[in-house]
Amino acid sequence: MTNALPHFHTIGIKADDIDFMGHVNNARYLTWVQEAVLAHWNKLAPPETAAKYLWVALKHEITYRKPAFLDDDVIATVVLEKVQGARSFYETVIKRGEEVLAEVKSSWCCIDAETLRPARIAKDVQDYFFGKSS
Repeated sequence: MTNALPHFHTIGIKADDIDFMGHVNNARYLTWVQEAVLAHWNKLAPPETAAKYLWVALKHEITYRKPAFLDDDVIATVVLEKVQGARSFYETVIKRGEEVLAEVKSSWCCIDAETLRPARIAKDVQDYFFGKSS
């Protein structure tokens, strides 16, 4: 969807994110994506809706472009690409300034917080992510 609302998530790099080669360990990017996607959901979904659901990652496909370092200012831009039933498909681009450090395609399953079963996201809730609600 072309009118998806992006979410910009600031990433703080900590000393323990740095690996033996002096840059951020590749596994840390998964944590960043999870934090950014959940922040996106919690920012755009109505609070009463956000509290009713949990998210479980189904798949991440990461393309690493450049390394990140301890003092870098890094931002993840998250966009919800589409929703199919209980599944949501996200694109997250992690950047240092204009430099792309990593591109991540991920899919997530929405879970009802009470029953712990997959739950469809209602169309009116989806609209918050695609700029159709006030």
